Amino acid sequence: MLDSTGYQRETSQEFEPAAERSLAEDIKALVSDGRLLAEAELDFHKKRAIYGARQGQKIAVQFAIAAVLAFFALMAITLGLVLALGQIITYWGSTAVVAGALLALAWIFASRGKATLARLKTVIGDGDEA
Repeated sequence: MLDSTGYQRETSQEFEPAAERSLAEDIKALVSDGRLLAEAELDFHKKRAIYGARQGQKIAVQFAIAAVLAFFALMAITLGLVLALGQIITYWGSTAVVAGALLALAWIFASRGKATLARLKTVIGDGDEA
């Protein structure tokens, strides 16, 4: 939350009727109010950025933990496939089948990523690069 006590008017006088004030006093009051508003706005955006950065750190840590756990889960599934297929074919054969399937999937995703990167370069660039 913002600390609104730091943004008080510098003059504690009661407001005078408009007919009794001069144009110079009105302009000074307008400049003072504008400065006060600008300071409050900058403070608000600074605190909002700090909040976003802290939340971003928490989110990054949570996604990193999720990625590590998912990696170990996939390794367990891979090992399970090798052991399960080892009962049907030899363990060397099951290792070759599982590793070949994983390499095929990796190649498919890498080629799709390369195509997407080429399209992105075309869209972002001037079109001369391919």
